[in-house]
Amino acid sequence: MAKMTFEGTRVLVTGGGSGFGRLIACGAAQRGAAEVIVWDLNMERAEATVAIIKGHGCEARAVAVDVTDRGAVEAAAGETGDIDILVNNAGVVSGRPLLENSPESIERTLQVNLHSLFWVTRAFLPGMIERNWGTVVTISSAAGLIGPARMTDYVASKFGAFGFNESLRNELRAEGSAVNTLVVTPFFMSTGMFDGVTTRFSLLLPILRPTYVAAATLNAIENGRSALVEPWFVNTIPPLRMFPVKVFDAVTDFFGVNNSMDDFHGRDGDRV
Repeated sequence: MAKMTFEGTRVLVTGGGSGFGRLIACGAAQRGAAEVIVWDLNMERAEATVAIIKGHGCEARAVAVDVTDRGAVEAAAGETGDIDILVNNAGVVSGRPLLENSPESIERTLQVNLHSLFWVTRAFLPGMIERNWGTVVTISSAAGLIGPARMTDYVASKFGAFGFNESLRNELRAEGSAVNTLVVTPFFMSTGMFDGVTTRFSLLLPILRPTYVAAATLNAIENGRSALVEPWFVNTIPPLRMFPVKVFDAVTDFFGVNNSMDDFHGRDGDRV
């Protein structure tokens, strides 16, 4: 897809009430969006984001939506109308070992992080295809490429999110559509979602500043990119799977990927 600008666009961000989603929503407003629609399960947080956006002179609207509820998504999308840029950002994390994680928590993680991509994207993609214009952004995670311990539900959901983007991108390419997809795959960010997560070599595998990743994501949308991985070093890890498993394990152990969760005691699954 050719380069696009936020100027005059309608942007929708799921999970935009706080954390990384708030940064993306506010950044879109600062770059000239005509309107930013903030979807969040927590209306108070969504309205707080909208207040910031309106301070930038941009139209904004807060909508309380449970993105795991297909009917609620379809109803809210019908009221919203066509958008130009969709950012699938809503996400949760528990950070607990498989056998210590409750079935309810596992289901919730998969529903929020993965299933919602289908419901939200299906609601807005037809309008983009009809106009042959738009961008669908999927926020994945480097955890989905690396597979750290104590995160089976989160890793599975984010690996699925990456695959969702890749298959959708190829569908659109096969149809000759100009609608773009962008998958954003950052290492852990210091948004509060991963408080307690550490890294052994901070220069190569740092806990990322969310403001940095948000700016990089907004730039990638404008440049029509299909993928963004932060930091760059993460790109070198998946190809190691071509070697014996012991090689991949040795590298991840060297960087302390599994130990990164030692001081992370889990969350109750807030959308942050």
